[in-house]
Amino acid sequence: MENQSRCPWAQTSELMQTYHDQEWGKLNLNEDYLYEMMVLESFQAGLSWEIVLKKRAAFRQAFANFEVAKVAGFTETDIANLLQNPGIIRHRGKIEAAINNAQILIAWHQQGQTLGALLTELIPASIINYPATMADVPSQTAVAQTVAKALKKAGFKFMGPVTTYSYLQAIGLVNDHLVSCQFKEGAK
Repeated sequence: MENQSRCPWAQTSELMQTYHDQEWGKLNLNEDYLYEMMVLESFQAGLSWEIVLKKRAAFRQAFANFEVAKVAGFTETDIANLLQNPGIIRHRGKIEAAINNAQILIAWHQQGQTLGALLTELIPASIINYPATMADVPSQTAVAQTVAKALKKAGFKFMGPVTTYSYLQAIGLVNDHLVSCQFKEGAK
């Protein structure tokens, strides 16, 4: 790995570095990406993010490239197949949540609503924090609690305040790159 100034968690592996440098904290409100990250973040709960990243390609394949319409139509047979797939995290509740969340998005899309619109209604501009150390980065905030509450009210599952905060960081609505990180400004 190159010896550049970046957030410490990104220096643990090439995979984490690439994710940090190219994706994390960069605003991306593409609806397909928002769904992909929602699925990945919900599967990460209780595990390390690196485990999820290592399985990302398998998740893409298992979850129909995160095509919301396809995942929304998954059946009990599909769930059974996913539970047998060694390439992904096999947790029935998280699998069912991914399908449930896709079904909600499909209903929203049919009504002209999007996840991106909800998120930007709740967070009109990216929140840029200035943490000096990783200890300064919270695991959740009042904003994350508000977003999690709105998602729960809409029927989304496995998106509590901690997962939601990680999600907001991932999609760039919260920029928590350390002040010393060379990617702090580039994440805007």
